[in-house]
Amino acid sequence: MPKQNFALPTHQNNPNKKVAYINARLFDAESGLDAKGALLTIGDSIADFGPQLFNDGVPEGIEIVDCKGHLLTPGLLDIQVHFREPGQEYKETIATGSKSAASGGVTTVACMPNTKPVIDDIALVAFIHKRARETGYVNVRTYGAITKGQKGETITEMGLMVEAGAVGFTDDGLPVMHSGVMRKAFSYARELGVPIAQHAEDLGLSCGTCMNEGKISAQLGVAGVPNAAEAIIVERDILLAELTGAQYHVLHISTAEAIDAVRRAKKKGLNVTAEAAPHHFTLTDEAVLEYRTFSKMNPPLRADKDRLAVIEGLRDGTIDAIATDHAPHDQESKRVPLASAAYGIVGLETMLPLSLGLYHKGIMPLRDIMAAMTYKPADIIHVPAGRMKKGARADLTLINLDVEWTLDPKQFNSKSLNSPFDDWTTKGRAIRTVVGGDTVFWLA
Repeated sequence: MPKQNFALPTHQNNPNKKVAYINARLFDAESGLDAKGALLTIGDSIADFGPQLFNDGVPEGIEIVDCKGHLLTPGLLDIQVHFREPGQEYKETIATGSKSAASGGVTTVACMPNTKPVIDDIALVAFIHKRARETGYVNVRTYGAITKGQKGETITEMGLMVEAGAVGFTDDGLPVMHSGVMRKAFSYARELGVPIAQHAEDLGLSCGTCMNEGKISAQLGVAGVPNAAEAIIVERDILLAELTGAQYHVLHISTAEAIDAVRRAKKKGLNVTAEAAPHHFTLTDEAVLEYRTFSKMNPPLRADKDRLAVIEGLRDGTIDAIATDHAPHDQESKRVPLASAAYGIVGLETMLPLSLGLYHKGIMPLRDIMAAMTYKPADIIHVPAGRMKKGARADLTLINLDVEWTLDPKQFNSKSLNSPFDDWTTKGRAIRTVVGGDTVFWLA
C-alpha cells in the first residue's frame, strides 16, 4: 500500500510559484479535451496547458511533476457532505473531512447545514468558512438551512446568508413538508440566483421505517419506506419550481419514479437537476443482509430496478451529478440494532473508484462520468470550478485509471469508518490532489 502524504494549502503565500505537470493525459470533460500534454500553474491559477507546452523542455526555476501518463483533470467536486462541525466533532471535523476529500481527489465540497446548531444564520456560515481557511485541505463551501432550526416553519434570512457565501439552501436530513413554506423558499431563492436542494421524503410514509420496503424488509421483519415517499415530494417540488421559476435540485435521488419525474421536468425545460450517490448505483437493499447497519442510509438502498434506473439516469443526463452524501458516524451510532442505528456511510474516499467502475465495466464513457464529478456539480451550486482553462483556479486531480486496489476503511482519513465497501477490489484512484496550485495529497 503506497504511503498517503498530506500538506495544508498555503493560501497563495507564494503567488509566483510555478509548477509544470508534464507527461500528462490532459482530460477536461466540459470541452472534450483528451490529449497528451503538459499544464503550468502560476500561484493559484492555471497559466497554460496543451499538447505543445514544454515540448522543448521545462525552463529552470519551475517545479516539475511528472504525471507518467496518468489522467490530469479539473479537481473533483462533492456537493453533498456532512462534516459534523459544529456540534458533533467526535464524528468528523472540517479538518478530517477535508483530508478525506483530498485523498479521494475531491478539491471542493459543499457541506450540509444539519449541524448542531443548524447553519441557519450568517454567523454560522462565516464560522464554516473561517474553520475551512484554518484547517481545511480543500475548498469548503456550505449550504444554509431553508428554515430556522430545520423545523420546517420559518424561512431563514436567505439573502444575508448568500452574501456571507452560502451556495444554496436545504434542510437536508429532513424534507420541507409544508408546501407554502417551500413555495416561499423557491421564490426567495429565485431572486437570489441559488438552488433549493431537497431531501425528498414524505414523512407520513417513512415514519417508523429503517430501510427500503420490499422482500428484504419483509424477510427481516422491519418496516420499510416505499418508493412513493420520495417520488411524491419530488413531484410536488417540481410543480412549485415551475410555479416560481426557481432552480430545484434533488439530493441523493434513488427511485425510478423520482428519476422519471426529473426526466419529464427537464423535457419541459424546467430548471431542475439531480444528483446520485455511488452507493445507490452500486448496491441494493440486499446489502443490508450482509452489512446490516453499515448499509443503513437515507434514502435507503433500493431494489435492483431502482439501481439500474439511477445508472440510466446518469447515462441519459437526467441525473446531473455524482455526490456522496458523506455521512460519518461513530461506532456507537452504528453497532446497534438496525432500527436504532444512525443513517449514512462515509463516501469521499470511495466516490472516484466506485464511479470509475461504470467506466471499467463499459457502462458509461469516461467523459460522462468525469462530467458528473467536475463541471456539472460546479454549475449546480454556481461556483467557478470543474473546468480546465487558462486563468481558472488551479484545482486539479491526477488519477491512475488502471491501478487495482482494495478499499480498507481502516486506512480512510475520515474520523469515522462506517462503510459497507470494506475489502472491495476497485480499479482507479486519485494519486495527487492540487488545491489552488498547492499539492495537498499525494501517494508515494
